[in-house]
Amino acid sequence: MTTDKTGAETTVTAGHQTYTIAVDGKPAGHADFLDRGDQRVFYHTVVDPEFGGRGLATILLKEALDAARGAGKRIVPVCSMVETVLQKHPEYEDITDPVTPEIVSWTQSQPTT
Repeated sequence: MTTDKTGAETTVTAGHQTYTIAVDGKPAGHADFLDRGDQRVFYHTVVDPEFGGRGLATILLKEALDAARGAGKRIVPVCSMVETVLQKHPEYEDITDPVTPEIVSWTQSQPTT
């Protein structure tokens, strides 16, 4: 269990192509990804404005990035929020790949569920 900046309990849960974060059991945001070979392409992250400023995106994404590492995946930060977290956490540099036009195009062509 982790707590946010207000001391509220947060829970991150893995789902199909997404990680979700809840605060005291209430859904607060999610980070969506697609796997592409050995890469995990993070393309969309959102935190409900009601929960803004509490550090939830960082909590959510650190869990998601740790899971990617644990699964042997490399991180591709198409989502700007993921890029921001990576800039603040250089411990993920060794598993981060650059975003290329080809990856962006591939991401946009994939069906999402």
